[in-house]
Amino acid sequence: MFISQAHAAAEGAPQGGGMQLFIMLGLFAVIFYFMIYRPQAKRVKDHKNLMSSMGKGDEVLTGGGLVGKITKISEDNDFIVIALNDNNEVTIKKDFVTAVLPKGTIKSL
Repeated sequence: MFISQAHAAAEGAPQGGGMQLFIMLGLFAVIFYFMIYRPQAKRVKDHKNLMSSMGKGDEVLTGGGLVGKITKISEDNDFIVIALNDNNEVTIKKDFVTAVLPKGTIKSL
């Protein structure tokens, strides 16, 4: 008794096409690409270029807020030594450098 009523109600209701589902998934994929993946990939690419362009004597800003001048780059290019002032040097991982500052920035602080 209930099965025949449910079957009759289902026949009268419009069926959603599978094409609408694929269009919606495609739309979400496009939004995901332009809003999330593409900007993040650009940031990673810019950071890699920054790390490869660093050299001895550059003034840098670290993620922890330290500002100093690069005095030494390790042979395996993973660590750098930063002189904070004449007496203090800090060894940090190269990935933690967030910006290369213009020459003379430390003197102006």
